Amino acid sequence: MTETTSAGLAKFAKRLPGYATARRMFRQQDGAAAIEFGMVAAPFLALVFAIMETAIVFFAGQALETAAGDSARLIMTGQAQNAGYDQGKFKEAVCGKIYGLFNCNAGLLVDVKKYTSFASVPLAKPITNGNVDTNLSYTPGEPGDIVVVRLMYQWPVYVSLLGLNLSDVSGGKRLLMSTIAFRNEPYK
Repeated sequence: MTETTSAGLAKFAKRLPGYATARRMFRQQDGAAAIEFGMVAAPFLALVFAIMETAIVFFAGQALETAAGDSARLIMTGQAQNAGYDQGKFKEAVCGKIYGLFNCNAGLLVDVKKYTSFASVPLAKPITNGNVDTNLSYTPGEPGDIVVVRLMYQWPVYVSLLGLNLSDVSGGKRLLMSTIAFRNEPYK
């Protein structure tokens, strides 16, 4: 009895208007891949661009670290003091070690200060209310002094996903900062 009922329902469904059209539509797979790609493409491309931007920010941060280490050696060994470097001259030396990634003259901030102990060196980024504190100085110290060299650059951030982005400074930028702390060698 159930077989005759189901067969009767199938015949009745075939007589409904639009049944053949609906069945044809569900059987055809033309363009299904294009539609599926369209649904997945935007999140996929956003994720790819976010990964690429994060990699570039890390690469730029590492380039800044390398330039800071190389440039700090000029102060640690007394070469900068003996040559009479000021902040501008030291910045030129730093810019000579940074290739292509940074707008060195307009965006690089250089801060060189001496401290009485390593414990008194500030560790936080100099950001107040989304702005970089530009209280910068150049005090390379004498032999045996504790000196901290900080290089800072505001890197533009373009990709933000769902409100999560790399920027920590106003204007959609990330402050890349390299800090090198050392005791000057007895160079005299």
